[in-house]
Amino acid sequence: MTARGWFLFSLMGVVWGIPYLMIKVAVDAPLSPSMVVFTRCALGAVLLLPFALRQGGLTRTLRAYWRPMLAFACIEIIGPWFTLTDAERHLSSSTAGLLIAGVPIVGVLMARFFGDTERLGVRRVAGLTLGLGGVTVLTVPHLTGGDARSLAEVLLTVLGYATAPLIAARYLKDVPTLQLTAPCLALAAIVYAPAAAVTWPSAVPSAHVLASLAGLGVICTAVAFVAFLELIKEVGPTRSTVITYVNPAVAVAAGALFLGEDLTVGIGVAFTLILAGSVLATAGRGVRRGERAAGAGAVAVPVPVTGAGELGVAGRGETGGSVGAGQGCLGEQG
Repeated sequence: MTARGWFLFSLMGVVWGIPYLMIKVAVDAPLSPSMVVFTRCALGAVLLLPFALRQGGLTRTLRAYWRPMLAFACIEIIGPWFTLTDAERHLSSSTAGLLIAGVPIVGVLMARFFGDTERLGVRRVAGLTLGLGGVTVLTVPHLTGGDARSLAEVLLTVLGYATAPLIAARYLKDVPTLQLTAPCLALAAIVYAPAAAVTWPSAVPSAHVLASLAGLGVICTAVAFVAFLELIKEVGPTRSTVITYVNPAVAVAAGALFLGEDLTVGIGVAFTLILAGSVLATAGRGVRRGERAAGAGAVAVPVPVTGAGELGVAGRGETGGSVGAGQGCLGEQG
């Protein structure tokens, strides 16, 4: 991989690993989840819409694909970004980041619900088992009090992040990424604008809270999209998905470093199990020699998931034109 590829890979590992930290700072301010989601979506839409319009054909795209785009916006952004933000009022950013790391595992299960008949095999079943074990280790200590609701919200977020890429891969694969992402962000901002206005703080938030909001909208949403698309072009769609396994580590480290969150034995065990489970559960099948020869020159098109609530991008060919969305914007699966 080139120096530029390593730079982009490192950048994406960070920008989709720090949203949990920024969300935690904002909700502890305290700002309402509606305001946090509105600000993030509005900033992202304002920055990305000019580029989507510049591509041309945005109106035509909306007319042709508005139904699946609406479904994608609701399942990837409007619902999950609120539930994740609301959950972080009670959960640490480390816990949220690790639970979201289970998206690849849920994605395997949801793919079968959407008609994937590929046999899972021993390796992928073992991955699912390990990952679910990690989620169990992480959630059991939080099953009492107000944390139970927050855990349910994060699990709903995971379900959304795992389902939305499948919708995108099936119905939106011909939609350019910016023409999918920008309208979805704009719609989410409109949806949350009334609630954000009602809960608008009476005093201007502190500088570090404003910086967190700006970081969510500018860095973790708008810049992340551009960087991820460049990463795909630089290293290909398969290698670019490896950031899925870097983001949780960044989330845990950021929570410990900046918020003083505890690094317990349980978190270490959960992180190991979820990471190992995700790698095994999402591993592709080996290619037989004959199939490799017949498929020479073809480009694999995986559907990465996101962490952190960010929108992801379904893979495209190395020189492809349009890309379907995949974790998370958005991240996602985020």
